[in-house]
Amino acid sequence: MLHLQPTNLSNEWVTLTPLQESDFERLFAVASDPKIWEQHPNKLRYQRTVFENFFTGAIESCGAFIIVDTQTGEPIGSSRFCNYNAENNSIEIGYTFYATKCWGKEYNRSAKKLMLNHAFQFVDTVIFHIGAGNIRSQKAIEKIGAVKTGEEEHQYFGESTALNFNYEIKKTSWKG
Repeated sequence: MLHLQPTNLSNEWVTLTPLQESDFERLFAVASDPKIWEQHPNKLRYQRTVFENFFTGAIESCGAFIIVDTQTGEPIGSSRFCNYNAENNSIEIGYTFYATKCWGKEYNRSAKKLMLNHAFQFVDTVIFHIGAGNIRSQKAIEKIGAVKTGEEEHQYFGESTALNFNYEIKKTSWKG
């Protein structure tokens, strides 16, 4: 059975811990940088009230993680499993963000590798919805082997819809 918040996702770069209500201030301290959200569909998530909605969605998803730097124990971002689809044997990974100091380094690739390796024990396909204007995330996901499969309006928790590019990685093509 798929467990959306495993507690053993860690490597030399990142440790993913199930997100708790008590993590709000630590995670908001990272998320309050407007630069993080410049390419995201909701560019105002750096604002406390907007981030509170984002955080509520993360908690309610029962699949969200706080990502910490394994070496320092410092929070650096968040990601989550969501929208498990038993019929299609798929799950989504999304709502990911990192502190700007982590951009262009191994943090995102390491976290995605942990999440994909976990997911592919249970599903055949992992889906990513990435904002049409989020070029940085599109390039990052392509580097780990995701293939663009289409475009659609996507509804984010408590937010308006936005054009997203859909990407996926199949278990059969994942080289983990």
